[in-house]
Amino acid sequence: MLSKKAKYALQALTFLAQHADQDSTGIAEIAEQEKIPRKFLETILLELKNQGILISKRGKGGGYALRQDAEAISIGQVIRVIDGPLALTPCASRTAFKPCQECKKPDSCSIRLLMVKVRDATAEILDHTTLRHIIDSQSALLYMI
Repeated sequence: MLSKKAKYALQALTFLAQHADQDSTGIAEIAEQEKIPRKFLETILLELKNQGILISKRGKGGGYALRQDAEAISIGQVIRVIDGPLALTPCASRTAFKPCQECKKPDSCSIRLLMVKVRDATAEILDHTTLRHIIDSQSALLYMI
């Protein structure tokens, strides 16, 4: 399940991508516009900065901005930074593999094999969807209304 923290991270990043023409955007503006609790947002943005997704500027007119173009930031990358591996079970994870205690043969476990397929399908979608895709789909929806 996608955590609230990951949802807020995606909202904030989408907002920053939509305002990429600005040098940086302050936390207060993002929090207000996206209805994200400010303290929670501060933690999220700092984590995204520490992982190289954002840059920050101090002082008057400071705030956060995307380190790369929206086309270069995948949704899968963001979710992994915030929530960790995409796999539903640790035995299906590529980066944090851990066999289940009740499993006697992980290589032939039918549940694990199914969860690997789910992980792969999820990763395929999320890793090939970028912030630019989200912005473009929002624009298309607004145009239709």
